[in-house]
Amino acid sequence: MTELATGKLAVNGGTPVRTRPFPRWPHHDDAERDGLLRVLDQGAWGGRVVRGQGEAAAFEAEFAALHEAPAALAVTSGTHALQLALDLVGTKPGDEVLIPALTPIPIANAVRQRGAVPVLVDVDPDTYCLDPDRLDAARTDRCAAVIAVHLGGHIADMERIIPWAARSGVAVIQDAAHAHGARWRERGIGAFGTIATFSFMQTKVMTAGEGGAVLLPDETGEAGYEQAFPRHCLGRMPYGVPAGFHTASSNYRINEFAAAVLRAQLARLPEQNRHRELRWRQLVKLLAHVPGVTPQGRDPRCTTHPHYLPVLTLDPDSAGAVSRDRVVAALQAEGIPF
Repeated sequence: MTELATGKLAVNGGTPVRTRPFPRWPHHDDAERDGLLRVLDQGAWGGRVVRGQGEAAAFEAEFAALHEAPAALAVTSGTHALQLALDLVGTKPGDEVLIPALTPIPIANAVRQRGAVPVLVDVDPDTYCLDPDRLDAARTDRCAAVIAVHLGGHIADMERIIPWAARSGVAVIQDAAHAHGARWRERGIGAFGTIATFSFMQTKVMTAGEGGAVLLPDETGEAGYEQAFPRHCLGRMPYGVPAGFHTASSNYRINEFAAAVLRAQLARLPEQNRHRELRWRQLVKLLAHVPGVTPQGRDPRCTTHPHYLPVLTLDPDSAGAVSRDRVVAALQAEGIPF
């Protein structure tokens, strides 16, 4: 870090230390190309109304299976996935929803879109995920739900959050926008038995440019597939009947082109996650020699961590410390999108 003051590094007008360009993203190959052509030729491009037909239905089945969930519903964005989840658990205007204090802004935005009030709860200083020990102090009689965000891809401590919610009479939503393919005790996120939401925007570990998904805990329950489907499909039920509107709803249907791309992305996700785990171990080993830098910790029960974000803490009191903004600027000058 002392080199930042010498003018040698790119952030000070010098030549970047990196000689190789940062890898391009997203990855794609003939699998995406073949899927897009398949949709083009089938002639039905829009979001389907009939369950079990087309690329969207195939993607939902494959995505649910990977995460060990009974069902999944593909939607237009991660934000819409959260809004749908909040609708399914019955969040009303004026309700309070507990969310981590360290979280992407769409979490709070989705809560406010429902007319509810986001209440910030502090995070565990090691994993940066919601701290279950802080939930009691944050809960009031208006509390209706808690959103556990799997920050950076690290699964929050659902083994404590879910029992707390059951005792407190509040609903649980997992925000897994960073955690595609993550596993806890070698089980998928869908095995927790709660709603979980995902994003497929441009920067995520699997992407169609935009899109989202909701994992559902069952087929027919209060937050099951048959309740979710009409709420994402203009009120229509998943039986192929074009008329007959069963609930007030918006249109959150994903299109067939995006679903075909996501099927290709999903097929390579497990191997990509194994590669990310290897690279993260290498990065942590190298960062151990840098004073004042602490990487995100790891609960040993989180057995697969996709490392969507390399979350780090800087100690402002360490020797030679510089500000967070200065470190970010230096990394960006090296061509690293940090």
